Amino acid sequence: MLSEISVIDDDASVRAAIDNLLSSHGYLVHTFASAEEFLQSPHFDEASCVVADVQMPGMNGLDLLTHMRSRGYIVPFIFITAFLDESVRARALQAGAICFLAKPFAAPDLINCVKTAPT
Repeated sequence: MLSEISVIDDDASVRAAIDNLLSSHGYLVHTFASAEEFLQSPHFDEASCVVADVQMPGMNGLDLLTHMRSRGYIVPFIFITAFLDESVRARALQAGAICFLAKPFAAPDLINCVKTAPT
């Protein structure tokens, strides 16, 4: 089981809902309002998995994934988005995302993505 999951979304209600869901399944969750906040946090190096919104102000989710990969971080990425776009989905999966979920998604779908993340 993954130990620490970082959730990055500019919507506070989405962060809280995902935090509650993952915490109820025994995961330690850290939430962040932006990619920049996540990158500056002491939990950055501790993340076993990242759940990130695609569209956020400042650095978006795809840019965050690219940034982390360019620095050698291979942590599994799960993307969530309210704006499903097949070209963005394809780019995210090609860049190394393990799942891409459209909001609103079913709780079991996110849990299944987290459970299948390589450790």
